[in-house]
Amino acid sequence: MEQKTEAQNFLKQIVEKDIKNNTHGGQVVTRFPPEPNGYLHIGHAKAICLNFGLANDYNGRCHLRFDDTNPVTEDVEYVESIKADVKWLGFDWNENLFYASNYFQQLYDWAVYLIKENKAYVDSQTEEQVKESRGDFNRPGKDSPFRNRTVAENLELFEKMKNGDFADGTHTLRAKIDMQSPNMNMRDPLLYRIKKVHHHNTGSKWNIYPMYDYAHPLSDAIEKITHSICTLEFQDHRPFYDWCIDNVPVPAKPRQYEFARLNMTYLVMSKRKLLQLVKEKLVSGWDDPRMPTISGIRRRGYTAEAMRTFAKRIGVAKAESLIDVEILEDCVKDDLD
Repeated sequence: MEQKTEAQNFLKQIVEKDIKNNTHGGQVVTRFPPEPNGYLHIGHAKAICLNFGLANDYNGRCHLRFDDTNPVTEDVEYVESIKADVKWLGFDWNENLFYASNYFQQLYDWAVYLIKENKAYVDSQTEEQVKESRGDFNRPGKDSPFRNRTVAENLELFEKMKNGDFADGTHTLRAKIDMQSPNMNMRDPLLYRIKKVHHHNTGSKWNIYPMYDYAHPLSDAIEKITHSICTLEFQDHRPFYDWCIDNVPVPAKPRQYEFARLNMTYLVMSKRKLLQLVKEKLVSGWDDPRMPTISGIRRRGYTAEAMRTFAKRIGVAKAESLIDVEILEDCVKDDLD
């Protein structure tokens, strides 16, 4: 019977403290920011319930934002399936539907600002050279030979990158931070790369695309997100998230918080591995009832109410753990009874 109580959610304590201290003017604005490169799975259902649930609990709002910064893997089919899944779970973003790609011009302008502040530079090393010079956890990185280009030269090269004057892979834009940092994510991370690829939303307008770690915090700031909630693998990325917020003239100062992602017994919840099953035709599609996707469990007969109950029962923790699939099955049985 103990399983049937609502588990702890440490994020509620953070939100309540912020409201009490008027940290964000008493507002609560969260977001669910999927990349449209596959169908959502049960782990995403937890994140949807968490972000929309927090906003609902504290009279705030939750944005649905597509972090569509990689045109190679993204598709309109995934955009539409994600919208359908969020609605099926019982949540509504109302007018708050956004795309990171709608901010491409602003993100580009802020990259130019960073260059002018001597906090970004165009690197002309090959991908292999960049990887080698970054070092590893036991070896500090080495400065790029192009790190001290003049502001004028960087501005000229970056504009040419945007205009399509260079081939893919010839240049990147990098933040100028610290190549000796113990945090690998702070060793002059990439901000932009050249990709002459058609984008599902912007078409062929752009020849360069922002990296996720650059676009994400700034998109949060544009939308005035107060609590940017993500899974634990992004904990080491938080210093760069904060660096972007601190070094660009953004209209708001969001904060990132991490929680443990959902790991379940007997279930594979890697989008890459699920895509492999679909491509190899080992299943009939993303919505095959054997798949742990939201569309798959919907076809299996699971209800949205059962999924919302499941999200509450397992709670939100800071430490990784393995959840028994029986807890999910128990929620489904309770709902069907």
